[in-house]
Amino acid sequence: MKVTEKDVTYVADLANLELSAEERVGMVRDLNSILGYIERLNELDTSKVEPMAQVSDRYGVDESKQGSARFAYATRDDILEGLRKSLPQETALENAPDSDGTFFRVPKVIER
Repeated sequence: MKVTEKDVTYVADLANLELSAEERVGMVRDLNSILGYIERLNELDTSKVEPMAQVSDRYGVDESKQGSARFAYATRDDILEGLRKSLPQETALENAPDSDGTFFRVPKVIER
């Protein structure tokens, strides 16, 4: 499947992005390059490759554990909001370019 400039224009419009003609051409080229690489990967025989829960063991995984137990370090206990110190509202709003004293004020970005 090849990406066309029409596809890029459509998605850019959905994302409310204004792309120049040069940027659209570059995006078409880049996306088609990515899809070409994926097509090459799809040619590989993966029938003997076991499914993986994680693709990396770089975070000190305990090799003696199996399955999801190997990644138990990645979870944490839930902490009730009231028990955890959080940033005071005044401090959070100090550097805000615009606020109403309680909330951040941001410009409207959706025109349609």
